[in-house]
Amino acid sequence: GNVLSAGIGQAPARQALIYAGIPNTVPATTVGKVCGSGLQAVVLAARTIALGENDLVIAGGMESMSNVPYYLEKARTGYRMGNGTLIDGMIHDGLWDPYGNVHMGACGDKCAAEYKITREAQDEYSKESFRRALAAQKEGLFDAEIEAVMVPQRKGDPIAVKQDEGPSKGDPSKFGALKAAFTKDGTITAANASSINDGASALLLASEAAVKKHNLTPLGRIAGWANAAQAPEWFTTAPAKAIERVNTKLGLKATDIDLYEINEAFAVVSMVCAQLVGIGTDRVNVRGGAVALGHPIGASGARVLTTLLHTMKDQNKKRGLATLCIGGGEAVALVVER
Repeated sequence: GNVLSAGIGQAPARQALIYAGIPNTVPATTVGKVCGSGLQAVVLAARTIALGENDLVIAGGMESMSNVPYYLEKARTGYRMGNGTLIDGMIHDGLWDPYGNVHMGACGDKCAAEYKITREAQDEYSKESFRRALAAQKEGLFDAEIEAVMVPQRKGDPIAVKQDEGPSKGDPSKFGALKAAFTKDGTITAANASSINDGASALLLASEAAVKKHNLTPLGRIAGWANAAQAPEWFTTAPAKAIERVNTKLGLKATDIDLYEINEAFAVVSMVCAQLVGIGTDRVNVRGGAVALGHPIGASGARVLTTLLHTMKDQNKKRGLATLCIGGGEAVALVVER
């Protein structure tokens, strides 16, 4: 999964495969479904295994939001007299609703107003997201799911980045002083929205035959998945529809799911979706969410599923659900079992 592909070269997934040392004979597909790209990649991989096309598939996502270029939209045809405009590729292709011509944060403000979710409630939820993420870091609960990244330095040895940087950057004492980020009287701020991040995540999917052949120990089994779609400006509540759809498909109630990962594109998304499906936030994002950990768009779908699987293992839970809202009014949800 990858969303912001401008400037990184053709076929990002193919590049990732080859540079990882995987044989050239293995094909690759780049999936672009905005915030759901990483999880949709898992769905597509599972589907090929179910169809008997593959036995082993690596599925995931990657995003470097800090490296997205600016666009010169008239550079190819030529500029005339006067000033030109630089277009922020990150906002234009990742964070902007082209249907209403507004920042997606404005849609979040609309959701908060519609469901009467106050600024204070969003800030309190966000503080808890940071608290949970920091606690999980301190207890080493993320260690098993994170691969250290070696960052070269101008002088000296490379520095190993072994944990996400976001949780330590939040200062809850300042949340209340921040201004609305997207609309004049809005309630969404930099503190109760996800941050701009770089990141990558991947999972290995295997058929039952491949598990036996390679003596693998699965973290879980994919029970089912579902997509949902509605009006573009209401992408914020689409996860609730996807949750209901996959649970209905599997004959489950919302309370049959032990743990949920509902991506915190904005705090209000997780809050409202939990409310709509009738679950408490005590079983949602129990190790913190994207408000604290970050939201590298194309990677988040695989990240939330990875975190969910490890949390289920650590807490000996039977069933979990991962879901993300998707720009354009969509959502994807996937249920895993142990």
